[in-house]
Amino acid sequence: MSDANGMKISGKAWVYGDNVDTDVIIPARYLSTSDPERLAPHCMEDIDDVFASSVRPGDVMVAGANFGCGSSREHAPIAIKALGVSCVIAASYARIFYRNAINIGLPILECPEAASAGAVKKGDEMAVDIATGRIENKTSGHVWNAAPAPEFLRGLLSAGGLVPYVRARLERSK
Repeated sequence: MSDANGMKISGKAWVYGDNVDTDVIIPARYLSTSDPERLAPHCMEDIDDVFASSVRPGDVMVAGANFGCGSSREHAPIAIKALGVSCVIAASYARIFYRNAINIGLPILECPEAASAGAVKKGDEMAVDIATGRIENKTSGHVWNAAPAPEFLRGLLSAGGLVPYVRARLERSK
């Protein structure tokens, strides 16, 4: 569940390790489309066959270092977002995944402490505030602070990504 502008998030955690690449996030055999609804059912299927059918809107992905490495396909964050994942928290991101996630309006936070082994377990109840960077594992009571999303980025995320953000700005300037 998220607040009106998507900056406060709560949901269950889905936990993955280091070096989860874009071929794992969305296997290449499904890249004949960029339709979010057709990509979503295949998200993470090669490493977690229940993820796509079990994730619920508002849930949070937590991963180790170098999340989204591999090819530069934007299909990966599109598939994650299409399933209703409200935020990805990782120790670090591959640069192109980071940019693609922002471009399509998928909130991501970098927090090595929250992503460290054992800090969050699959199914833990999470609360995340994108605006302040506060990450809380409500199951364990642990709290971490990531760098908060700057105001410009919050606006872009609230708009649903770069293209809707630019369209709205152009409409306002007419």
